[in-house]
Amino acid sequence: MALVACSSDKPPATPAVDRGGPETFSLIEPWALPVAGEAAHPDLIVTPQGDLLLSWVQPAADDHRQLRIARLLSPLPGAPGAWSDPVTAGSGANWFLNWADTPHVYALPDGSIWAHWLRQTGQGHTDYGIDLVRSGDDGRTWSPPTLVSLRDVPGDNGFVTFWPQASDELGIAWLDSRQKAHEATSAGADPSLPPRDQHSRSNPEQDAHGDNGHDHDGDAAMMLRVAIYGAPAANAPASKIKEWPLDDSTCDCCTTASAMTSRGPVVVYRGRSAGEIRDIRLARLDGETWTAPRDVHVDGWRMTGCPVNGPVVVAEGNTVWVAWYTEADGQSELRIARSDDAGDSFGPPLAAAKGPQVLGRLGLALAQGHVLLSWLQEGEDRNGQQLMLTRIDRELKEVHSIAVASLAARGRASGIPRMTVLNGAAWLVWGEVVDGTPTLKGAVVQ
Repeated sequence: MALVACSSDKPPATPAVDRGGPETFSLIEPWALPVAGEAAHPDLIVTPQGDLLLSWVQPAADDHRQLRIARLLSPLPGAPGAWSDPVTAGSGANWFLNWADTPHVYALPDGSIWAHWLRQTGQGHTDYGIDLVRSGDDGRTWSPPTLVSLRDVPGDNGFVTFWPQASDELGIAWLDSRQKAHEATSAGADPSLPPRDQHSRSNPEQDAHGDNGHDHDGDAAMMLRVAIYGAPAANAPASKIKEWPLDDSTCDCCTTASAMTSRGPVVVYRGRSAGEIRDIRLARLDGETWTAPRDVHVDGWRMTGCPVNGPVVVAEGNTVWVAWYTEADGQSELRIARSDDAGDSFGPPLAAAKGPQVLGRLGLALAQGHVLLSWLQEGEDRNGQQLMLTRIDRELKEVHSIAVASLAARGRASGIPRMTVLNGAAWLVWGEVVDGTPTLKGAVVQ
């Protein structure tokens, strides 16, 4: 499958050259996961110790759901080693589960593991908040959940991203609905009724882009908030150190992402400005103060609903790469841009893929002098989907794409694939449907 990279701001990229041998990141191997039976909502990270942590949600007795986590010690491509026995970070019968707003796991240099999930907090179906937990003993025991979002305020809160604020402190950003709840209460509306824009209402067999977005023209906007959490006292919830409001007008249901630069963490997300423009924004923590949010690029994409397709970001020193989905030029497109000043400014974006087959749902990583972009597209004749991996040089000039896997899953059943890089290989996990049951699949690409 050939993809042409082009951009109105930047000259077309140079196709990869066939030098007679296997291209870097073109050898695909299946990867056995420690998942049996029904499973969904994966997350995948590299720990500071060089291990892999995989998390997922699976059903349990009495209509409960469990967040399970397993560790793969120092894996190597071709010799991935053995998984640890999975541990349970939390369980509940009142969790809010959504294909796009999924639990995350994170590991800090002090050895702690952090995780979150969404829990119903009110009478309305879309009243839910963020539960945050920490383990200091490799997942054997966990702190009681602490609610990150406001208590006793109706509305949806989620789309979390984590970063290492310090060796023993966790940074977290999330989308917060307290403004929407305030407007509904002030107007005399019933806050238990869902507003018009709710990603939970969308049909899981529909695709989350194009005209399948969710209308919320005229509703109060979601906001982006950030906080720092530290280790709790014994048998206590995690301790919040500080919290900031970051942006008071964001897209309601697009994922957020973060990365560490030499000048502090950056958070990227989809904004919502006057005229329902849905472009990608970035802010950075400089010392104790966050920079004002700025556009990564002025796409000018007007959409009266949320596309459920957020940006991704990676950084090395002061160099930052951000990739995102847009339909600003009238068709589905994946763009990527580079900053050499920790996000203060960006060069013109490159279109890594475009066309009606592009679904988005991105992952981003750095490896072996390349930027790796994972994404989904429709299968031929809309028969299932394909998980794609695009290799781009760091100067954003040369592009090469391969299909990692063909999926039987349709619509949103594939969820958001996860990718990370370790020991020179890309490790990927995604949702699949086998005999009508959701499960997870994995692959290693080198």
